Amino acid sequence: MVATSATSSFFPVPSSSLDPNGKGNKIGSTNLAGLNSAPNSGRMKVKPNAQAPPKINGKKVGLPGSVDIVRTDIETSHPAPRTFINQLPDWSMLLAAITTIFLAAEKQWMMLDWKPRRSDMLVDPFGIGRIVQDGLVFRQNFSIRSYEIGADRSASIETVMNHLQETALNHVKTAGLLGDGFGSTPEMFKKHLIWVVTRMQVVVDKYPTWGDVVEVDTWVSQSGKNGMRRDWLVRDCNTGETLTRASSVWVMMNKLTRRLSKIPEEVRGEIEPYFVNSDPVLAEDSRKLTKLDDKTADYVRSGLTPRWSDLDVNQHVNNVKYIGWILESAPVGIMERQKLKSMTLEYRRECGRDSVLQSLTAVSGCDIGNLATAGDVECQHLLRLQDGAEVVRGRTEWSSKTPTTTWGTAP
Repeated sequence: MVATSATSSFFPVPSSSLDPNGKGNKIGSTNLAGLNSAPNSGRMKVKPNAQAPPKINGKKVGLPGSVDIVRTDIETSHPAPRTFINQLPDWSMLLAAITTIFLAAEKQWMMLDWKPRRSDMLVDPFGIGRIVQDGLVFRQNFSIRSYEIGADRSASIETVMNHLQETALNHVKTAGLLGDGFGSTPEMFKKHLIWVVTRMQVVVDKYPTWGDVVEVDTWVSQSGKNGMRRDWLVRDCNTGETLTRASSVWVMMNKLTRRLSKIPEEVRGEIEPYFVNSDPVLAEDSRKLTKLDDKTADYVRSGLTPRWSDLDVNQHVNNVKYIGWILESAPVGIMERQKLKSMTLEYRRECGRDSVLQSLTAVSGCDIGNLATAGDVECQHLLRLQDGAEVVRGRTEWSSKTPTTTWGTAP
């Protein structure tokens, strides 16, 4: 009963007064409102510009000369009620048109030609890199940005070192060995072990300039029983010219005790499949690094302190920051007229956020008062804590800069 009543409010129900011959009594005559019904059509005929009969207090009020809908052959006791839904305008056509416009615009956008217009432009110079050469060498490209160059319009040594560090970490990540630590493998993370660098040697043949794209290759090898060597080769992407060569030695340290550790067998099993059996990209500089003090140093810069941004996720100062501190005590004349062509560093101690350091530099190979006319210059460096504990020993070699056009103003 309920279902029948509900259904009849939306769909016409045949009248019970139909005779056996299929002819039913019709409400109103066929000439009502000037409409004639076709026999046995079973269809609705709608008067043009017809309106639904209004209601007052629930009763229909007829309008003279206007009958909206006349049903033939079918009789309903009540017309279908008007609801909120069927009074809404039909937005389907408008939505379909809007969708079509957006799809057409998207298609045209995707068909645009975004290929580089010059041979020196790369499609994706900022990609994370890829594994090459039988899965043992990691390669990544970098574009030299405007904020990575110095006063001489070439990339700084800190920029070069940051590229080396970035490729080392991305190598571990791409190989699937990155745990939850900073360059640590899953087994290293379980045992609270991290990598720390003990020695770094860098030779710069040429510095890239703003807009250049460099290609950095890096790989790892075994160094002794409990060490790992990582090498880098930096080339110009367009010419293939070698720009920088670097080699480093790393050991493991317990993150909690801050003491050096042997390589556990579980960790060795993770990293040994990625070792390359090759000679270092640089011949080791076996010359002993000189220890400086207040008497042997020509320049001393004190009061150097780490900022929060100088710390890495292992809560010690980032390795690249040490290089900037070492050069803080280098004479300005060298920085202006010479370019750093090689550097050897020995890391002896880490420092944290509360450390206060001193930078010492001694110049050899030329008269300090005649740096403007000096050729090759060699410097000895020491970075130490205020209590005298050594943090980094270093040696840098410099050569005269090639004269370049300086920025000027129009007359």
